[in-house]
Amino acid sequence: MSPTMMEHSTLTLDAKYCNSSSSSSSSDNDKKTLNRPSVSADEARKKAEILSGQYGTNLLLMGAALMLALAHHNPSIKEDHLLAFVTCLMVLQLLWMMWYVLLRRRHRSALTDKDVHATTCWIRGGLTLLALLSLIMDVFRIGYYVGYQSCVSAVLGVYPVIHATHTIAQVHFLWFHIKDVIKSFETFERFGVIHAVFTNLLLWCNGVMSEAEHFLNNHKRRLSALGYGNLTIVHTEPGCNCSTSTCSIFSSSLYYLYPFNIEYHIFVSAMLFVMWKNIGRTIELSSNRKRLATKTQGLTLGPVLGLVAFASTIGILVVYITHVEGSLQTRRSAISMFYIYGIVMLVFMCSACASGLLIYRADRMPPDTSENPSRQLDTELLFGSSMGSWFMSWCSIVAVLGATSSPPYRWTNLTYSLLVVLEKCTQNLFIIESLYRRQEVAGRDDPELAASPQIFSVESALAPPYNGIFNRAYDTPDKACVAVDNEQEDHGRAYKCPRKSSDHPLPSGNQAPNIKRRILKNIAVFLIMGNISLWILPAFGCRPQYENGLEQETFGFSTWTTTLNFAVPLNLFYRMHSVASLFEVFRRV
Repeated sequence: MSPTMMEHSTLTLDAKYCNSSSSSSSSDNDKKTLNRPSVSADEARKKAEILSGQYGTNLLLMGAALMLALAHHNPSIKEDHLLAFVTCLMVLQLLWMMWYVLLRRRHRSALTDKDVHATTCWIRGGLTLLALLSLIMDVFRIGYYVGYQSCVSAVLGVYPVIHATHTIAQVHFLWFHIKDVIKSFETFERFGVIHAVFTNLLLWCNGVMSEAEHFLNNHKRRLSALGYGNLTIVHTEPGCNCSTSTCSIFSSSLYYLYPFNIEYHIFVSAMLFVMWKNIGRTIELSSNRKRLATKTQGLTLGPVLGLVAFASTIGILVVYITHVEGSLQTRRSAISMFYIYGIVMLVFMCSACASGLLIYRADRMPPDTSENPSRQLDTELLFGSSMGSWFMSWCSIVAVLGATSSPPYRWTNLTYSLLVVLEKCTQNLFIIESLYRRQEVAGRDDPELAASPQIFSVESALAPPYNGIFNRAYDTPDKACVAVDNEQEDHGRAYKCPRKSSDHPLPSGNQAPNIKRRILKNIAVFLIMGNISLWILPAFGCRPQYENGLEQETFGFSTWTTTLNFAVPLNLFYRMHSVASLFEVFRRV
């Protein structure tokens, strides 16, 4: 090689090296420049979450302070003040929802991301039913105010009207906007959504406090009739006569509707919290797909056992309520009947959950690790709401073991309390295992897959398609794939290729997975009915923890009633939330 050629090649290599190094350095600078906005956006999002979360927490604490003062029957703090505060919060939420809906209608042409996991039609349908019952309760409140309007504050008449308007508007919002992933006015919308979350939480707390006070007064009346003294019964009736003949009907009917109103507000706050977590979120298309229709073939044993449990629950409820007001012997028989029924129910439910877990352990499907705020919230709520029932059960266990008296239901109370702890542990494991389990790919004979005439494949832009066979399984007649726009791919293009019918049909799958699915579906249906049954009993006054006397003997009346006022609402929410989660399990199987 001549010196001239060597010099030329050296210059060429130097030029290439300089060009490559300069291009790499410029690409690094570009990456740093591109990463700066995303980092600052994440920081702004976290700060907005913290600020809005603090705002909502302080709203809740302010309302809780008013409720504590009202529970102490301080003459300077009245029910009017609490209702006026909550009414103002509902008006602010109505204004925000109106602004949000009008803004979305004004920008109809702009595409809005949707989180398909945020809720389902049957959940919104159930909430609509609960909302209708809440509206009936508002009608009763208005009728009660009309009867006593000469001696009560006008706030008692304004509150049910605003609450009914708030309920109607909120149900409309849940049906048409709860799945929205907000990408505009994020900071303002964050405050609006969290305001709605904590407004519903305050309404839930207000309902829980009113229902607990009513039940406690009834309990004190029963104890006074049995000869127990030094019990103060709070009278909440107005100081004038009712101008109509229906005031007592309205007043007594309200407390039968409180459980539905309480569950409505706590479920709405959970759904709105998922919407708050979705603000500014980037949706993963791979995990944001609508599920196929759920098949109900093979459902026999689960629904039959569930209906038997539900019918037994109604019978137990009627007998308990009618006998607990009677003599001491009749009361003890009613309490023993409740514990025996509860033991049988919990044994069947523990066995069903254990069977489902064994099926999952034998199957060994990998977990689904995709981001899903709704599923994460379900898991956290299951554990959080379990704590109330667990605490109540362990208090009962301590009371039974340390009691000096020995009523006939002493050891059945112990067995029942231990089974409550075990049943919640196994049910939580079964639900979480089902929700975090990766779904199996549907078979070739699925009608929804067969209805799709084209498939999509994503290929790197560095390797463009050629006029040949793109994939033998999806070969086109002209041996070409048509390019389409795909906004979700940053460095690639998407192509669609017409599906070719296979000359050799795939063999049918094994029947074992179908049998497992049928068993899991029956388990889910039975657990749904079982949780509904165990919700009905305490929701409508079947609470032997107040009546059996063992816990009051150990912890004292005031301490034990405070514990129950904390634990019973959490237990009620756990049962209804388990029903919603088990419906999701039924759909996923």
